[in-house]
Amino acid sequence: MPTFSVHKSIRIAAPAQQVYDLIRDFKSWPAWSPWLLAEPGAKLAYSDDGRGYTWDGSITGSGEMEITGGDPPWSIHHRLTFLKPWKSVNQVAFHLSEHDHETDVEWTMEGSLPWFMWWMRPMMTAWIGSDYGRGLKMLKDLVETGTVPSRLDFPGIEEVKGFRYVGVRSTTPTAEISTSISRDMGKLMAWLEASRNTPSGPPFTITHKWDPVKGVADYTIGFPLTRDVQIPTDFVRGEIPSCRAYVVKHTGPYRHLGNAWAAGMMHGRAKKFTTDKKVPLFEIYDNDPTVTPEADLVTRVHLPAK
Repeated sequence: MPTFSVHKSIRIAAPAQQVYDLIRDFKSWPAWSPWLLAEPGAKLAYSDDGRGYTWDGSITGSGEMEITGGDPPWSIHHRLTFLKPWKSVNQVAFHLSEHDHETDVEWTMEGSLPWFMWWMRPMMTAWIGSDYGRGLKMLKDLVETGTVPSRLDFPGIEEVKGFRYVGVRSTTPTAEISTSISRDMGKLMAWLEASRNTPSGPPFTITHKWDPVKGVADYTIGFPLTRDVQIPTDFVRGEIPSCRAYVVKHTGPYRHLGNAWAAGMMHGRAKKFTTDKKVPLFEIYDNDPTVTPEADLVTRVHLPAK
């Protein structure tokens, strides 16, 4: 059977014992699990001895996780069994090391795919790696602040009125997406101020391509603009057509926006909607990050639907 291996890590400003205790407590997982966030209504059940839990949902599928060993507070080992959408057993572990009252946390998975899915190994490794990265960011917030500032709401299918726009298109490594978008937004804001043009709506980002295997993103960040104006040579014009879209609303810092995208994709795979590939994916930013506390930032992710 085709095997895969995932390793992701993060540094948390807390002692190893504090981090370990939170990881060890399965009842804390709904707050930082990168999967359970997509389906708050999934059914969870915990073993009496606290060494395992099961889940069952229409989005997350079903399965169970059980502690199999470890060296507290430096490591903990799990057996992760998926029952739906397909059966598989994977070995999961957390490894902790402490440095000056901070803790490096490494989350690993060793697993396999059904033989007929061998071609999905690179994509599966990238997907799980991305999920692990999101989960570790939430774990860090939970340990350091006591809460995870990332909330998802699922309005579902909405009718979206189309608009013309002016923007900046860039291709960048996915690891540098935040820096790249901030740079391009700065260029847009400077141009709007200098040209005295007023947008007709909030800013947005279009995802033309997101390649998790190669780690490359192709996007356009822009503003709706109803009138034709002269633009710099490195800017682009375009139009988002009127469309139907499955909307996922994220409230919280932009660093957790991946939660909304991952949840939307999971809902699509669960047949909550049918993707319309003729219209690109896009997200709209409802408020101004320069005056809005990051915990109150609202972003609406749009997944065009038939």
